[in-house]
Amino acid sequence: MAGSGKDHDGRRIAFLGTGLMGAPMARRLIAAGFSLTVWNRDPGKAEPLTAEGAVRAETPGEAVSGADVVITMLTNAEAVGNVLFERGAAEAMAPGATVVDMSSIAPHFAREHAVSLAERGINHVDAPVSGGVVGAQAGTLAIMAGGDEAVIAALADVFAPMGRVTRVGPSGAGQLAKLANQQIVAVTIGAVAEAMMLIAAGGGSPAAFRDAIRGGFAESRILDLHGKRMVERQFAPGGSSTNQLKDLNAAMETAKVLSLTLPLTAAVHAEFSEFVANGNGEKDHSALLLHLEEKNGRRGEDQ
Repeated sequence: MAGSGKDHDGRRIAFLGTGLMGAPMARRLIAAGFSLTVWNRDPGKAEPLTAEGAVRAETPGEAVSGADVVITMLTNAEAVGNVLFERGAAEAMAPGATVVDMSSIAPHFAREHAVSLAERGINHVDAPVSGGVVGAQAGTLAIMAGGDEAVIAALADVFAPMGRVTRVGPSGAGQLAKLANQQIVAVTIGAVAEAMMLIAAGGGSPAAFRDAIRGGFAESRILDLHGKRMVERQFAPGGSSTNQLKDLNAAMETAKVLSLTLPLTAAVHAEFSEFVANGNGEKDHSALLLHLEEKNGRRGEDQ
């Protein structure tokens, strides 16, 4: 029966959302010896995990029935709220259980979910991640957690197969840290893309430029991974531009609430907004290079 399997320390775990990021995260948990019940809106994305030992549930409520820990990895706040409160997951969970929302949503939604779940006696941790599909597969995700310190500490062995967890603060703080992370990612992608264009326009080699500055003060994961994508012009999504824009939208909304002016974030937000509006949402966020090239009348075919 779905949800009936026990993991190696007696806790039952349900994983809701086995898409691009969720599936490799779930695989890491299975490989670590946890018994997992999985659910996805598209059953075809959850079914492959059954061959690796997971139990597939037909509904969110069935998946979380009897679960001690419920991990959600869903598209946005609307999807998280729908699964928890409209499709019966919260009602099917027992008091004392913990929801670990690893989706990326705005901080105020995380706090609202925490309050609603607390009314049912259910713990809530917002724990969004950074590291992309590569990090999910390797178990090297940066996990930013908001919530009760003791609750987060008790989940250490659950987080460990997926990456490195850091408690950032109270409820909502994990999501706030993810927004700040996404600010840095987006602005750095823009900086690397503009630098690549500057080099190419002046007759230099973007590939040689990237090699030349590796290990210097401008070194970063963005230069390493996304700089390589830009050089090779391979923009199949690891992280889509749509998701990058979603996070930037939330960052700008949060900045407004906090009465902050963020000019660099605002600039890159405008460029991603235009790029996605032009039909490029499913391209990797490193493909912002294409948008900036087009604005400069360059296509990059000869780079």
